[in-house]
Amino acid sequence: MGNIKRILDMKLPKGQSAFLWGARKTGKTTYLKIHFSNSIVYDFLKTDVFINMSKNPALLREQLLSKSKEQLKYPVVLDEVQKVPQILDEVHWMIENKGISFILCGSSVRKLRRGHANLLGGRAWRYEMLPFVTAELKDFDLLHILNHGMIPSHYLQKEEYKKSLEAYVQDYLKEEIFEEGLTRNISAFSRFLEAFGYSHGELTNYSNIARDCGVDSKTVKEYYQILIDTLLAIRIEPFKKRQSRQVVTKTSKYYLFDVGVAGFLVKRYLEKEKGEEFRKAFEHFILMELEAYRIYSGKKFEINFWRTKSGVEVDFILEKGKIAIEIKGTSRVDKNDCKGLNSFKAEYFPSKSIIVCNEKEKRIHNGIEIIPWKIFLDELWRGDML
Repeated sequence: MGNIKRILDMKLPKGQSAFLWGARKTGKTTYLKIHFSNSIVYDFLKTDVFINMSKNPALLREQLLSKSKEQLKYPVVLDEVQKVPQILDEVHWMIENKGISFILCGSSVRKLRRGHANLLGGRAWRYEMLPFVTAELKDFDLLHILNHGMIPSHYLQKEEYKKSLEAYVQDYLKEEIFEEGLTRNISAFSRFLEAFGYSHGELTNYSNIARDCGVDSKTVKEYYQILIDTLLAIRIEPFKKRQSRQVVTKTSKYYLFDVGVAGFLVKRYLEKEKGEEFRKAFEHFILMELEAYRIYSGKKFEINFWRTKSGVEVDFILEKGKIAIEIKGTSRVDKNDCKGLNSFKAEYFPSKSIIVCNEKEKRIHNGIEIIPWKIFLDELWRGDML
């Protein structure tokens, strides 16, 4: 994995500290080893380090103040920092009083917030590491991506990836959710994850999911927020530029952060590039590329969806209605595939209307750009799409 150059670019001025967040196994530790190889590292996954620092956070200050200026020339890395929230008070003091810089790496900001941890009041920049994206890979196969997902170790594995996906979900249940104290009812959360898999990318009905899980709707909403705070999911809100009784404006959609993990939850395995399961996985994959570009580019544009109460829909609306994107798994787009975009165009007049699909050549049909997915992603990562 070290041979694959990641798009994340942490260029820190001298003395600048940063948070690096990302779900487990996205490559944060490997990235830091490569780009900050001279840094002092405290890994709180190591039991002895965790126990010592938890009992006495001042140890960090005492140890670092004994180091030479040469040793502290580079940012000090604290890995899995959410495990020792109280350490951040010491970090704050050393930034303010000794000019020591830090990279604070973790997979969940939730525990820090719940414990009222010191998030350094803007003294640390925020970065995020995501699974692989196509711009980081030289050669890639669509079915391989949709089945394996883009978590680096899963993507690079062959047949073993299925066991790794299973272990990943179980490890998150045990380590991130249960052992970190984010929920006390692990069996209900397990049922929620299974139910979420089957409502993935659809309009969310909290009441139905609550009934399936045996908990109330408030608890289900809290479970969704746990997934977001642990960087395991993203929430997509409906497009609300103009109020209309005919448009859905209150119901969100949720997507897991990796198409392979989502596939494991619904027991999906794709052998061909067609069918409803392929379409859903394909839509999810394109969304993750859009989300990754949004984060890595720093452009921070909004990603919404648009749907009328009669079921007319556009998958993704970008930049407050300027760009409308429909995802179609088909290798031949026909006029029925343009229905949602035509309805949106008639009401909101976007500057770009796009269908991302499996066709071989780019073309324009009645003002709608029909773009093969590889060309679309090339243009996206070059900065030509937005």
